[in-house]
Amino acid sequence: MSLLILVVDDEPDIEPLFRQQFRRDLRAGRFAMEFAHSAATALQRIADASDVTLILILSDINMPGMSGFELLPKARSLRPDVPVIMITAYGDPETKRRALEGGAEALFAKPIDFVELREEIENRLGSLR
Repeated sequence: MSLLILVVDDEPDIEPLFRQQFRRDLRAGRFAMEFAHSAATALQRIADASDVTLILILSDINMPGMSGFELLPKARSLRPDVPVIMITAYGDPETKRRALEGGAEALFAKPIDFVELREEIENRLGSLR
C-alpha cells in the first residue's frame, strides 16, 4: 500500500524544505509526498489518486488563481475521507475560523512547526493500522 501526502503551495522553496524535513520517512518508504504548485493541479491529482492511498492534504491558503479556501470544499467533496490542513502566513483568528468552518482539520502558521506536523502525520498513519 503506497501512502501519499499531497502538499499544495505555489512557492517553489516549499518542496525542498518538506523533503528535507521528512527525508528519513521518504527514504524508508513510510509515505510519499507529491507537490502541486496550484490548486487546479492538486484537484486533478486528488481525482486521479486511485493508484495510492491519499492520507493527508496540506494546502497553502494564499495562491494565485484558486485560493486554498476555494480548494478546500472541492477537495473535501472529492475525498471526504482525507483530512486537509491549511497553511498560512496569516494565522489570525478569522483565518483559523474560516479554515475550520470550511472543513479543514487544522490551520498551521508559517513558518511551519514541523514537530506538530509530524504528530499530525503520525496520528494519520496510526489510524490506518
